[in-house]
Amino acid sequence: MTKAPENKGPDRTADRPFISIIVPAYNEAAHLGGLLQDIARQDYDPSSYEVLIADGGSQDRTREIAREFAAGKSSIQVIDNPGRYVPSGLNLAIGQARGQVIIRMDAHSRYPQNYLSALSGWLEKLKADNVGGVWNTLPADGSAKARAIALALAHPLGVGNALFRIGSAKVREVDTVPFGCYPKRVFEQIGLFDEQLWRNQDDEFNARLKKAGGKIFLIPEVKIDYYARGDFSRLAKMYYQYGYFKPLVNSKLGLPANLRQLAPASLILLPLILAGMAWWHPGFAWMAAGVLGFYLLAVAAVSAAVSAGSGPELFPYLTVSFLAIHFSYGWGYLRGIRDFTILKKLPRSLTSNR
Repeated sequence: MTKAPENKGPDRTADRPFISIIVPAYNEAAHLGGLLQDIARQDYDPSSYEVLIADGGSQDRTREIAREFAAGKSSIQVIDNPGRYVPSGLNLAIGQARGQVIIRMDAHSRYPQNYLSALSGWLEKLKADNVGGVWNTLPADGSAKARAIALALAHPLGVGNALFRIGSAKVREVDTVPFGCYPKRVFEQIGLFDEQLWRNQDDEFNARLKKAGGKIFLIPEVKIDYYARGDFSRLAKMYYQYGYFKPLVNSKLGLPANLRQLAPASLILLPLILAGMAWWHPGFAWMAAGVLGFYLLAVAAVSAAVSAGSGPELFPYLTVSFLAIHFSYGWGYLRGIRDFTILKKLPRSLTSNR
């Protein structure tokens, strides 16, 4: 494994590559302006990058905002994405990209002034195939519910050992990073994003990259302000989708599930199996209750510890946040196993779910 440097960052005075920034967008009027402002403030020569916004038929002011920023700037282009979903938009943008380096940016996040220079510099310094920063997860608004959701999405109980969410003390090789900064040659070597995966397309692509011998590094000095979902229904929907497509990702790559993926599904399946065995012996019903009781006690204990430092009013919302993450992901994972592993279905069109 390539040993990552732990001290000095890349030399930002070196010759800088031309960068193509690719942005998938759909109904992002509330956030796109902030993203484009962050790009305009970069400490990178504006003549050395372009911005390709792949719009999936937005029904709000997304395209209008993009065109307002693009006025008089040939470096900003809006691309029609008839496939509507993220992977098709990414692939269309990559197909038109002129840069030696491809950096994906999403509208729901805000970026530091050195985002382009730091990532492209580390990409060259490490001779890497993908580098990315660390998410600083922020609440969607100031409500106790939104604050609790953001805390749950940055806690190991909520997201396991995902280092780009919980942080790292040093540059290190990882399995995946958010968004990503790639040399364009990577897409020529291993292909584009899988358009069947309207969730988890980054995970699949990065796993494919690792399988081909690629190196992916997390750069903790690069902080991305990521705005979490603001309500439980959208949080649950997102994690259901993550869980649902994970078995398909594993199947495509020929990889086994790991314990982190199986844990939420086990929380659903194990108590059901034990309860079903209670016809044979009533002790199994007590075992099922014990499994659920231990889990709920652990969630309550972590929620209490986190809320003690962040505000006691967050306790009930933290509890619900962890439950929504775990059970939505677990249920989605079980449905994904049924559909993609057992029934061998292909992903259905999700146009109606926009």
